[in-house]
Amino acid sequence: MGKDPKKTALQLLKLLGGEENILSATHCATRLRVEVKDDSLVDKDAIINLDHVAGYFLKNKQHQIILGTGYVNKVCAEFQTLCGKNESSNSNAEATEKFSFQNLTKMISDIFIPIIPVLLATGILMGLRGLLINGFNVELATNINTIFSVLTDTAYTFIPVLVCWSAVKKFGGSPILGIILGLMLVSPMLPNKWEVVNGLTDPLQFDLFGFTLNVTGYQSSVLPALFLGFFAATLEKKLHQIIPDIVDMLLVPFLSLLTSLVLGLFVVGPVLALVEIGLTDLVLRALDLPFGIGGIVYGGGIQLLCAVGMHHTITPIIVSLYTQTGVDFINPLGTAAIAGQLGAGLAMVMLQKDSVKRAKLIPALIPALFGISEPVMYGVNFPKLKPFFMGCVGGAAGGAFAGIIGLYAKGTGASMLPGALLYLDASLLSYIFVLLISIGVAYILTYLIMKNDSDISSVSIK
Repeated sequence: MGKDPKKTALQLLKLLGGEENILSATHCATRLRVEVKDDSLVDKDAIINLDHVAGYFLKNKQHQIILGTGYVNKVCAEFQTLCGKNESSNSNAEATEKFSFQNLTKMISDIFIPIIPVLLATGILMGLRGLLINGFNVELATNINTIFSVLTDTAYTFIPVLVCWSAVKKFGGSPILGIILGLMLVSPMLPNKWEVVNGLTDPLQFDLFGFTLNVTGYQSSVLPALFLGFFAATLEKKLHQIIPDIVDMLLVPFLSLLTSLVLGLFVVGPVLALVEIGLTDLVLRALDLPFGIGGIVYGGGIQLLCAVGMHHTITPIIVSLYTQTGVDFINPLGTAAIAGQLGAGLAMVMLQKDSVKRAKLIPALIPALFGISEPVMYGVNFPKLKPFFMGCVGGAAGGAFAGIIGLYAKGTGASMLPGALLYLDASLLSYIFVLLISIGVAYILTYLIMKNDSDISSVSIK
């Protein structure tokens, strides 16, 4: 049966309690994420049995329905139209939530999810350049190399613009305000942060209360942009409430931008930039621990964070790590974790005696080959738990190997098969070993533990 996004959206809306029961509707790479007023109106069993639904779970008050990459975008758009919950209404509803650790992780996730496709595309472009230079020994002309640099470096140099835009939008402010504020943080009129670090230029110096404050741009910085996006959106909404309508259009953008930029350049930016550097150093020290301990912890544990919806909290650290070092030490560890879930899922497919059910399980494995683990993790491994944990063990094994040999990617964003483009030098063979170790360990352990499970046939994807 062909996929019909509108039909799927209509079915889900009915099973989630109807239009009046919906508070917000958003999506990530593979999941439709819906918050409702009354959970008792949700027919969970019927949702799981819908065509084209690969899995369902409830986390952080969100009903998360796995639909797969691409299709989830279309279903979410139809769903939002049907229930009248656009992105603006979602942001305003979520802005009233009480602060908690769960809401904090959800907030970071929501901010970075729109940015991730751009980072992924950039990573693939980095890999293509590596393929040409390292794979085919092509010597790029200066003008062609410049074009490649524009394609691969722009997103990371101007990451504050992306983060500011997404954060302001998330907190119910005007997205254009976030874009302008982000551009101000990386304005070419400010001394470039990296040129100051390398001694090629001097920072702007201000004498304040007997102290000398050095000011630079915030190229490639994440945390300052994240906080300023929140501050600017909050300030803008407050100003709309207190400034008379007749001068609202004039004063609100002026005061929001002026206050946010001054705060960013002179207070928040310097402090959070130091925090960002400290976090990067901490991660590098952890990855440098003997016996691959850092790789074991990350490779084995990141899917646990993914299972509870907290994995995107790592994204700011990964971006900061790459922008400060020029390489990605996390990439092979994250790839090991995904490969582990793939290995466990493959074992579950092989153990499935029912050929029809086996055929329905196979599509859940395919996205993992391209770096998306949710379908196989939630749809195949997680329902029986043991395969999920064996997938984590496989990720830990591959992560240990990557940690011991100090493997890193010369780019970021892509993983699994597309990620191989980032290792097109002497490290490609090591990357392949990481994949084989993770898949092999998870497959063998899952097969041995689950082969006598009499209820193995209950695992199926509609």
